[in-house]
Amino acid sequence: MSDFSIDELVIPASPNAPSWPDFEAAVHVRNIIEAEGFGTNDLQYSAAELLPGWLNTKYDPKRMFVARVAGAVVGRAAYETLPGPNDDHAWLIAQVLPAWRNRGIGTALADRVELLAATQNRHELIVYTVSAEAAGERLTAPTGFGSVPLGNSEVRFLLARGYRLEQVERGSRLELPADKTLLRRFRADAAAHAGGDYTVHCWSEETPPRWRDDLALLYTRMSTDAPTAGLEEPEDVWTAERLVDEETSRVGSPRRMLTAAALHEPSGRLVAFTQLSVPAESDRSVGQEDTLVLREHRGHRLGMLLKSANLEYLAQESPGHPSVTTFNAEENRHILEVNEALGFVPMGYEGAWKRVVPLTDESIESSDSR
Repeated sequence: MSDFSIDELVIPASPNAPSWPDFEAAVHVRNIIEAEGFGTNDLQYSAAELLPGWLNTKYDPKRMFVARVAGAVVGRAAYETLPGPNDDHAWLIAQVLPAWRNRGIGTALADRVELLAATQNRHELIVYTVSAEAAGERLTAPTGFGSVPLGNSEVRFLLARGYRLEQVERGSRLELPADKTLLRRFRADAAAHAGGDYTVHCWSEETPPRWRDDLALLYTRMSTDAPTAGLEEPEDVWTAERLVDEETSRVGSPRRMLTAAALHEPSGRLVAFTQLSVPAESDRSVGQEDTLVLREHRGHRLGMLLKSANLEYLAQESPGHPSVTTFNAEENRHILEVNEALGFVPMGYEGAWKRVVPLTDESIESSDSR
């Protein structure tokens, strides 16, 4: 075993802060793991792009730990929760650079965040981790859709720690520029199917004030309407105040958000949306963020209508990017069919894992006293 230390990282307030080099190094670990697992650099983020999300933790508390060898950051762990004191979920990450694996560092990082979850009475632990393709026996998700290589080190690591594979998510990539004729046809066909009750509205960055409550509801419903299999992730409530807080925090990021939303004319409410996270550099990939159609408005091809509209908006607002990447549950066949029609192709898969830690007498007593 190598000599290493694990410390909590003080998130830097700016690139001038003393902990900025370590934060950059931790982001580098994240980027190496993503590139290794998906075989592409399309998922890379800069430290400056990720910093606003780490500084704005009012609604999604999170902490980061780093593993160091001789002062150099070789691994990182992340711990995220919801602010409600009665919620018992925690989302965990533990990542180690390839050259420093099999030395106990990953185990020590996982131990640290799992212990933190225990001290905060968080008993439902969720991990999302990429699984690179490999030959051999497969572990199939209980949904019946998707699998991961049973021999992969991250799979064996999580199984040994008591985690259960609940879902497989597909990472997909669309090469740009998209076919303009195809986009126009898809959009026109979808609009004709939706009819006059729905109109598309696009904007960059801040949500128009009249639609803040509607978008907040759509964000909330992302946590309940999107398929989560056996993860049973809790409702994550958004308000207009939280939306403004989030959008204000993003002002410090080099990226910008492009939104396309469907307005239901009879009710005057937004009922569907999709978003693209766009880097400042035109030679970098665009990230497809949330897409949702409210259950009560499905069946009108609003998903295709909005995705094609936002891709057209991207070409207008920020042309030249090489690709768009997106992630979807393998059992979410409807949205996958929309993506495939638009030209998205699979680039890799990640497993969504869950471990339920039994309540001890001590933790029950602590929970009852809250």
